[in-house]
Amino acid sequence: MLRTALRNVFAHKARLLMTVFAVMLGVTFVSGSLVYGDSLHRAAAARATDGYERIAVSVFPKDSRDSPNQPGGPAGIDAGTVNTLAKVPGVAVAAGRVTGFAAVADREGRLLGHGSSHKGGNFAPGTAGTDPAYRFTQGSGPTGEDTIALDETTAAKGGFRVGDTVRVGTNQGASSYTLRGIFRTDGTTLPAGGSLTLFDDATAQRLFLQPGRYQNVDVTAAPGADAQQLLGRIESVLPEGTGAATGAQLARIQENLATNDSDTMSQILLGFAAVALFVATFLISNTFTMLVARRTRELALMRAVGASRKQVRRILLTESLLVGAVASAAGLAAGTGAAALLQTLFAPADAPAGPLVLTPGTVITSLLVGTALPMVAAWLPIRRAMAVPPVAALSAAEPAAPARTGSLRTGLGAALLVTGIAAAGYGALTSGRDSRTVIGLGAALTLTGTIVLIPLLARPFVALVRPLLTRLHPVYGGLAARNTVRDPRRTGATAAALAIALTLASGLSVLGASAAQYLDRATTHDFTADYLVKPAEGGMRMTPDTEAALRKVPGAAVSPLHQSTEYRLAGTPSVLTGVDPATIGRLLRYDVVEGSLDRLAQGQIAVAEFKARAAGWRVGQTLPLQRQDGERGSVTIGAVYRADEQSNLLPSITAPDSLVARYDSTPHTAAILVGMPGGPGRTARGDVTRALGDNPALAVLDQAGIRAQDSGSIGDQLNVFYALLSMALAIAALGIANTLAMSVLERRKEIGTLRALGVDRAGVSRMIRLEALVLGGLGAALGTVLGVFLGWALGRTLQESVAGYALVLPWGRLALGVLVAMAGALAASTRRASGPRTAGPSATSSTSSTPC
Repeated sequence: MLRTALRNVFAHKARLLMTVFAVMLGVTFVSGSLVYGDSLHRAAAARATDGYERIAVSVFPKDSRDSPNQPGGPAGIDAGTVNTLAKVPGVAVAAGRVTGFAAVADREGRLLGHGSSHKGGNFAPGTAGTDPAYRFTQGSGPTGEDTIALDETTAAKGGFRVGDTVRVGTNQGASSYTLRGIFRTDGTTLPAGGSLTLFDDATAQRLFLQPGRYQNVDVTAAPGADAQQLLGRIESVLPEGTGAATGAQLARIQENLATNDSDTMSQILLGFAAVALFVATFLISNTFTMLVARRTRELALMRAVGASRKQVRRILLTESLLVGAVASAAGLAAGTGAAALLQTLFAPADAPAGPLVLTPGTVITSLLVGTALPMVAAWLPIRRAMAVPPVAALSAAEPAAPARTGSLRTGLGAALLVTGIAAAGYGALTSGRDSRTVIGLGAALTLTGTIVLIPLLARPFVALVRPLLTRLHPVYGGLAARNTVRDPRRTGATAAALAIALTLASGLSVLGASAAQYLDRATTHDFTADYLVKPAEGGMRMTPDTEAALRKVPGAAVSPLHQSTEYRLAGTPSVLTGVDPATIGRLLRYDVVEGSLDRLAQGQIAVAEFKARAAGWRVGQTLPLQRQDGERGSVTIGAVYRADEQSNLLPSITAPDSLVARYDSTPHTAAILVGMPGGPGRTARGDVTRALGDNPALAVLDQAGIRAQDSGSIGDQLNVFYALLSMALAIAALGIANTLAMSVLERRKEIGTLRALGVDRAGVSRMIRLEALVLGGLGAALGTVLGVFLGWALGRTLQESVAGYALVLPWGRLALGVLVAMAGALAASTRRASGPRTAGPSATSSTSSTPC
């Protein structure tokens, strides 16, 4: 049986080649996703735990409020505790550490580094004059308040050398420093993609904490000392409110935190791999269906000469197993290469670097998926082959294709489609936590029902486009229409693969366009100022000095957005945003529905409509106010305005900054709105930037900058998803090519008859291309309609919590998807239509060319 299966595979190698390629693409996606995810996971874990081996014990305050961004919290660990730790038996070095936010500017004033990890720290030399956390490649550590040291990556990006002047911004403002040294360090102090600036001990404490205080202490063990025993000795001398942990314990915590993102990316990639494999299943099943139909006489003759059904079944399953084995091995190799390409070209700028990781689990999973998929997909065609009686070997007629679908299949498909549409519609029109789950279930049922019903839908679709086909060419268009519906099941299976890919692409397009328009409107519609000043990256905290500097710009209208938390208004947890009542009406668009915004100047507050409706508040009502620290008071509602619950600019509660200052001496300044007398422009931006002290940690954004910052990430993510879905589209195009190839082989006598009647090669090619366009059009039409419907349903679930979200149909993207599908179908037909082996007049012979 193995020899027979091998002979059959080689005899039909041309027909199986695209099936092998489809399986290989699916396995490439799976193996590439696993290799890329494992590599990213391993690299992230290695980067996060890098350097913890040098830390035997870390000492830190137990109160989590101790942070450089919370100046009201505890003042960390004093220098006396550090000296005490240095005298504990088994301690080699006890280095007090201070860290905070520090942003470095390049020579043009632009921020260096990616992500939100712009860190500053202290250089803590021991008795030997060195700090075990840093290895200097040029110069040495900072020695005064006007000197710094930079990590080598940041120095290289900025083109800095020892002795250069470097502009650094912190929470205390921006200053220029002399670069004294360039160093290498590990993941404990410099996250991937960030920058690290070292100051001397006193300067770092002044900038980030308090003089003479440290946030934590890194303890290095003496040679031969056990970390666990050292932890016990250290805990016995620690003051109250201070804790300790070994470096190994901290490394495990950091590893778990660092690998969450890589695990999420792996799950997304595997989801798209599942789509690609699902699409490939249709191609494989279709191919084996056509192969079995083509080999009806061969299989029946095998039965006639004594082969049992089990033997024939084993031969066919062995053929599918061989196809899967070859495709799996090729896909595993290609997937490893694809992962290397992803790691080189598409890795995030702040992603840690590392080698490719090919685990035994990845190899086994890829081989199992690649070999099992063809066998599962071929099972139904093989069952049909078993129903062929041996007497069929005596017939010279070609096997007839099924003219119509069965009533059971039609009823089942209709039930699934109606149920799926009803479930998705119900989930879209009702609110609740489970609405998206209901829509997901409805989407699965809708897709399944559509796939089952596609053979039935093929006939009305072809009838709809037949006038267009006959207008393109009366003869070949009519022949293409009849050939397409000759085998509705084969046509449906081929179009289904394309429909699945287009459904996902169209749904993503609808959601992406709707979300992008919503974000664009939400971020710029309410913004009437000229500039928004905010921290360029996370970690920066604006101070009152920032606002005071902007108020010195001639003619500028300035209003901060002071966010003050931990309030309860009439028992409802609330956040008050303090603004300047005199200028806020010019800088933000308030759509007041009741009351007046002028009442802010009288000490009253304005409340967003969704907040007032949820709490049952109204204009003129006085609400009791209570802070978490126990301070009490009252406020009066002076206005109610429309605002989006997810808006980044319009707050839920707007209060005069004098009211916020009465209850909170250190509110958080989220941003500062600036209106210039002459409007936005290069000169106005320069005036604002200079007023801020050319601080690289502060971003000055106009409307275009806000729009790009808030909505640009959606476009980037959609582009990645479209690139991943192109794999499914490629497999669907292969399915069309395979269908047309098998169709040409099955119709050799028919094509030969046409050639004998005077049809030239160009006419046959035109007919086959028109068939491909019909197949592509069917899949594209169904996929686009389903994608728009599912995109609408998912979008409806956002309208309850995102005011102003509305359905947007991206006609350009939808049309582009249809054009890509049609172009792929046409490209898939090119070789089949124009190849030199297209049947000629001699093919009218009734001699079968199928090997036995």
